[in-house]
Amino acid sequence: MRLILHYLKNYKLLLLLNILSVFGFALVELGIPTIISDMIDQGVTRQDQAYLMQMGLRIAVISVAGVCGTILLGYCCARISTSMTRDIRRDVFAKVQTLSHSEMNQIGVASLITRTNNDAFQILMFMNVILRTALLTPVMIAVSFALTISTSLRLSLIILSTVPIIIFGVALVGKISKPISERQQSSLDSINRIFRENLTGIRVIRAFNNDSYETERFDKENVNFMTQSKRLFKLMTSTEPVFFFLMNLAAIAIYLVASYMIDANTLQIGKLVAFMEYLFHAMFSVMLFCLVFMMYPRASVSANRILHVLNMESGIQNQPRGTGEAKEGSIEFDHVTFVYPDGEEAVLRDISFTVKEGQTVAFIGSTGSGKSTLIQLIPRFYDVCEGRILVNGVDVRDWDVNNLRDQIGFVAQKANLFSGTIEENIRFGKANASMDEVIHAAKVAQAYDFIMEKPDGFQERIVEGATNVSGGQKQRLSIARALVRRPKIYIYDDSFSALDFKTDTALRSALKEEIDREMVLIVAQRVSTIMDADQIIVLNEGKIAGCGTHKELLKSCKVYYEIAASQLSEEELQYE
Repeated sequence: MRLILHYLKNYKLLLLLNILSVFGFALVELGIPTIISDMIDQGVTRQDQAYLMQMGLRIAVISVAGVCGTILLGYCCARISTSMTRDIRRDVFAKVQTLSHSEMNQIGVASLITRTNNDAFQILMFMNVILRTALLTPVMIAVSFALTISTSLRLSLIILSTVPIIIFGVALVGKISKPISERQQSSLDSINRIFRENLTGIRVIRAFNNDSYETERFDKENVNFMTQSKRLFKLMTSTEPVFFFLMNLAAIAIYLVASYMIDANTLQIGKLVAFMEYLFHAMFSVMLFCLVFMMYPRASVSANRILHVLNMESGIQNQPRGTGEAKEGSIEFDHVTFVYPDGEEAVLRDISFTVKEGQTVAFIGSTGSGKSTLIQLIPRFYDVCEGRILVNGVDVRDWDVNNLRDQIGFVAQKANLFSGTIEENIRFGKANASMDEVIHAAKVAQAYDFIMEKPDGFQERIVEGATNVSGGQKQRLSIARALVRRPKIYIYDDSFSALDFKTDTALRSALKEEIDREMVLIVAQRVSTIMDADQIIVLNEGKIAGCGTHKELLKSCKVYYEIAASQLSEEELQYE
């Protein structure tokens, strides 16, 4: 309820209108039986046509008011519940944007999608019910029971005897349904995870002819979700007949007692008709109120899952205490050690080096040596465990995260493009970039020619997953996205691996002309890509194995020589 109350306070006026419409609806629903009672006992028995017409007119007026109240109630319920769900999804999305890679990996992408969509939807459904019934039913129950007691205390005792049974049943259902709801949502997380893995890895699955295995894996979790859902629905649907059975038993007992009371002239027929109407409203309201409590465990599970995301503390704390914009540009790693939050061994150990303005520094090493991890520490995708990283003389942890990342043009190892036009994807690096800037960035990135070969040029749409462009084209568009930003720091995380040698050479030549005072950091697997770098840092098992130029490392670093020897000819090695 804490989550619901937090968002509900933003809609005080609508909530007030909702409450007023509830009271209006209750007045109509309970007022009409009272009028009908008087019509029977005074109008029908006395054959007073004028009185009957008068009461009929009152019923018509009250009915119109009831329709208006019902419409207003429906509007308020719909507006509040949908707006709250929108706010919840917006805040969850915004919160996820602040989480580090560690927290996101901890929850999982599939679970985050489930919480944003399905869990938020469960709260929407619960809010629709609670705004319609949780406010209405207490009023209906209280007034209905008051009217039944005022009509006949003897008959009212029959109704009251069923209340403890109903309360016990609701409590039992709530206790049973909560763990089932938890298992259901957890199973939905697994379904989303498997489905996502299947879609993203469809080529691998088909290449290994493992469609049947994936189908079996999905079916197993799908059946589990069906089982949990079936248990929950069985539990919910079985309660309604029980409630109606109790109502019927109470009605039979009331008619039996009322027959003796009418025979003894202690009860009028009109009063009995009104009493039964009050009984119906009272018992039906109790049933609806019980429905709220039965839905509550499921909504509570969803709310707690959402709260878990909203209350998560990001490992990347934004506590700006300085800025390095006025100082000479530099990046300094000062005895940096890093261990992944869920890891045991350090990925990087005692890393120290400096990058100055206008310099290009490259990183090379075997797979798993820590190259990509190292450069991801600069924009604070993760924070160091020991040591510090200085950008322009200021610890990155003392920078405002947004300002820090504004200084960086990052090209990820896996090129990610978004659904939209090619122009929009390039402009992702700089929203207000002119068309000339977009074109220039595309030309430098060696993307202009293939873009113009597209039927719609820069307006060509990138489909979901960017399946309509090749791997090399993805990388070039990603590089153009970084270039249009004109940052002070360029970071290329193995961003040239999908390019042919000709394009690679042309791109590096074009990039060299673009670089003036900017700092460039390149992670690469190809020696040919980094031969001209001002400084090459060789990583091996998380440590610096060598540092220097290409020529220097060939002579001084065994690890680098072995990498170069595996890629270059003997003549090239001797020449260099």
